[in-house]
Amino acid sequence: MSKKDYTSHARDSEDAGPRTSTHSAADVHTINSVDAEKKYGKDGHPVQQDAFDVYGDDESADIKYRTMEWWKAAALMLAETVSLGILSIPSAFASVGMVAGCILIIGLGLIATASGYLIGSFKVRYPQVHNMADAGYILAGPIGREVLGAAQIIFMIFICGSHVLTGMIAFDTITAGASCSVLWAAISAIICMVLTVPRTLNGISYLSVASFISIVTAVLITMIGVSIIGHQGGVSVTAHLQFASGFLAVTDIIFAYAGHVAFFTFIAEMKDPKDFPKALLALQIADTTLYLIVGIVVYAYAGSNTVSPALGNTGTMLRKISYGIALPTIFVAGVINGHVCAKLIFVRIFRRNDGTKSRHMTSHSVLGWATWTAICFGIWVLAFIIAEVIPFFNDLLGVISALFASWFTYGISGIFWFHLTPPSQRWSTPWQRVKTMFWGSLILMGVFIMIAGLYSSIKSIADGYRDGSFPAPFTCANQGL
Repeated sequence: MSKKDYTSHARDSEDAGPRTSTHSAADVHTINSVDAEKKYGKDGHPVQQDAFDVYGDDESADIKYRTMEWWKAAALMLAETVSLGILSIPSAFASVGMVAGCILIIGLGLIATASGYLIGSFKVRYPQVHNMADAGYILAGPIGREVLGAAQIIFMIFICGSHVLTGMIAFDTITAGASCSVLWAAISAIICMVLTVPRTLNGISYLSVASFISIVTAVLITMIGVSIIGHQGGVSVTAHLQFASGFLAVTDIIFAYAGHVAFFTFIAEMKDPKDFPKALLALQIADTTLYLIVGIVVYAYAGSNTVSPALGNTGTMLRKISYGIALPTIFVAGVINGHVCAKLIFVRIFRRNDGTKSRHMTSHSVLGWATWTAICFGIWVLAFIIAEVIPFFNDLLGVISALFASWFTYGISGIFWFHLTPPSQRWSTPWQRVKTMFWGSLILMGVFIMIAGLYSSIKSIADGYRDGSFPAPFTCANQGL
């Protein structure tokens, strides 16, 4: 579609939804406090004001998407971000040392807060943006849309695969390998697929509350368990590592803040997108605090014997209990990622080139439901196959994270800032110069994380093949801890 497609008024058509209203320039706020009466493109010139919202005016629609309060969005973000990320934090501390671990958690958390806020500002500035593909179109036209859209889909399917794999490990741990691990992986994928079927994020937000309680309870049991066992190994204030092994630990922490890829879709289904900063602040305070507490406590007791996932650091019985309690968060967090991935594809199919939407997007039509269900089914089948077929899945997930999380969480927000800020504004005052250097350094940070993460992950894959440590595809062997 042409660039005009994203800035034209909705045309009347027999199965199009209600025409969206235009947004007044006074309602648009950008992070750089540019004159609110103007909107600037990447060339610094004003652009059209008639942007549309992806869901249009859905007051009379059968399926209403924009129904989330800010706290529900915060619950979704917590469930999506904290679930698996928190389980790798103690082992990261064991690799880099206590001091570096704390500095990385706090530093990367603060940067992730700034980059998340910029994503919210970009969404308010461009109401038509529903996902990274839409943002890519704003930045670089059709090529940007395809590149960022494909990157988001690939990244999120691999995240879904990590939840299938973690579900399999959980079931194998709980049952002591009572059945074939492939069966447990299939059960995990089926559960996630069924829970992904609801069409709106508002319904899933209630599951997110249960998910958050689940993971907090599981790690609390783990912390109590390691404290009862007592100190198991030495604790290092600092660590002396080779670059590759050290940066692999850093990527674990980066992955723990990698929820930004879904932020556009979360904001699109909020009642008031301007409330997004509240949800973001709640997320960042909660996850940074949890990461610090769990990382410090588990590593302080488990020491050099710390394993990943963190729930494996206790005795056999507590380990089974922890994994049993953690099952809701393993599944719900995967469901959120699967839902956002499916919604990107669904919206791409049913949103017209001129911004109008097909009635199948907001009505209980057979075609709409059949398409949505088929997309959900396809995503989880792919996630299951990828998790089972690739013997070095965890290392491959590191490659995917290096390629995509480095940009979605950090680098691309810098690009957004330069797009939102006219060239004449970037060096106009001392404070603007500071912001220009900060967001420029964030782009460079994304480049560095991508290159270093790829090097470290590929080296780990090569070492695994050399050591023969990878399991066979579709193995029935017990994968439990």
